[in-house]
Amino acid sequence: MFSLLNKRIESTQNALVKHWKKLVTTRKERDQTKEFVVEGFHLVEEALKQPDSVIQLLVREDIEIPAHWTTPIIELTAAVAKEISETEQTQGVFAYCRQPQYEEADQHQWKKVLLIDAVQDPGNIGTMIRTADAAGLDAVILGKGCADPFNPKTVRSAQGSHFHIPVVREELTVWIDRLKTHQVPIIGTGLQQAVSLNELEAQPSFALLVGNEGSGVNGELLAQADHVVKIPLYGQAESLNVAVATGILLYTLRQP
Repeated sequence: MFSLLNKRIESTQNALVKHWKKLVTTRKERDQTKEFVVEGFHLVEEALKQPDSVIQLLVREDIEIPAHWTTPIIELTAAVAKEISETEQTQGVFAYCRQPQYEEADQHQWKKVLLIDAVQDPGNIGTMIRTADAAGLDAVILGKGCADPFNPKTVRSAQGSHFHIPVVREELTVWIDRLKTHQVPIIGTGLQQAVSLNELEAQPSFALLVGNEGSGVNGELLAQADHVVKIPLYGQAESLNVAVATGILLYTLRQP
């Protein structure tokens, strides 16, 4: 982590600016440092509700911020703010954040979980994180082949839910074994030997397993599911968007 001695940055060649730019543009930088950048008033506000997550606030020189934003601030020129922005019309406020980390002991308490297999679109991943948060799940687990949860597009789609619900990247087979040990039923999604959504009952605990936009859940993972479910299609569409299907299933499975 860089030393945060600057109170105002004017050059796009500044080492911190280059670091923030890499966090915005490259997964490698985010993975190596376990850091990320969020942009815009709403996302910064959500980040500040978890103060341990925020390293520094970055604010363009002409922007007035709320009085309760008391985290140390680095002032940026317009050129610097544009350099690190991922949006065309930046609001000029950013939070430089640590990626949340979760103890394994806490993970054993998670009994309502969304398992995501190889979903590649950042917007879908973000929407699914947001939906899992809204449905009151304990965690979201991303398996191999999934888009980076800290990609700026993912973060923007999740609308702050990264700061509300644990998001973990790990082998799904590990999680399926762990959940089964705790008697948490695995509900997979597929078309073969599947029951209809209409036959699905709400569960006190469950793990919903959803898969890739084109090919669905990996067959080896799906074979480990306790039940396989499909959503009936009443019109002529061939399929539902994976994030939409996830929302329907989570709210069907989730007990009030």
